[in-house]
Amino acid sequence: MNMRTRLYVGENLFKYGFENHPLSTKRYARFLELLENDAALKSSLEFFEVDGLCNERILRLFHTSEYIGRVKKLSERGYGYIDYGDTPVFKGIFEVSLASVCASVYGLDFAYNHRSIAVNLAGGWHHAYRDRGSGFCVFNDIGVSIEVLRSKYGNDLKFYYIDIDAHHGDGVYYSYESDPNVYIFDIHEDGRFLFPGTGGWMERGSGKAFGTKTNIPLPPWSGDEQLLSYIDNLIEDVFKVSPDVIVFQAGQDGLAGDPLTHLQYSDQGYLKAVERVFGVAKDLNIGILYLGGGGYQPNKVAENWIRVLRIAVNL
Repeated sequence: MNMRTRLYVGENLFKYGFENHPLSTKRYARFLELLENDAALKSSLEFFEVDGLCNERILRLFHTSEYIGRVKKLSERGYGYIDYGDTPVFKGIFEVSLASVCASVYGLDFAYNHRSIAVNLAGGWHHAYRDRGSGFCVFNDIGVSIEVLRSKYGNDLKFYYIDIDAHHGDGVYYSYESDPNVYIFDIHEDGRFLFPGTGGWMERGSGKAFGTKTNIPLPPWSGDEQLLSYIDNLIEDVFKVSPDVIVFQAGQDGLAGDPLTHLQYSDQGYLKAVERVFGVAKDLNIGILYLGGGGYQPNKVAENWIRVLRIAVNL
């Protein structure tokens, strides 16, 4: 049986990006253009509009009230930085960031309940902490989604978080470092060479959660061979854990040519990794939330998103 694939859309959702900045909204515009011209793919997808659906109360399940209030004030003012210089403010950034969280919250709920594939291309903001933003990430949609699902279905749910973005997902890792029900497998460029400088081999979780986390720091110039060999290890682990749902931050900034990183994945290598992760969800009959994450070659990112969706719907 094919898994349903639902794509989350919205005007605010696709405004998540910044002017004259590596993370631009051009990748969404190009993606929508390509999708419009792919009738077979369009007819195979479910679409779900998120603008205006979520109340800011959901943010409080993960973020501090002080931080939420600070983002609101900056958003109304319309200038400055969320962090120390990476994440500029624009008027309405609060609403745009809330739409991104909303898509992931609805997506994870859909994936869990329908054992299907949910896709939020404007999600995966894994550097945001409970009390601060960082690295282009305002709110941590991953953390909020996990907490919303727990609040609805219980604290004993087992989540498996997979991150193949070139940057370590520090905001997720340190928020759940001691949580034994959030398994993490994060393949990224070694923090000695790339922001945020974390995610070493020895970081395996703490307390009761020790051993539930795996960090794979790759040396610069690593390519498909390294990525896919660790994906094999990951799949073995997912089968062993047998989680209730998978969250997959599949940023494309590890692709060769990315202006911010030094990894050398090919498009084919990246897509093989995605296909294998989708495959393990199908084999275990559990849902998966795919998040767009980073990736700073807009045309390449958009083209691969189309290919990812075609894999998801078996085209």
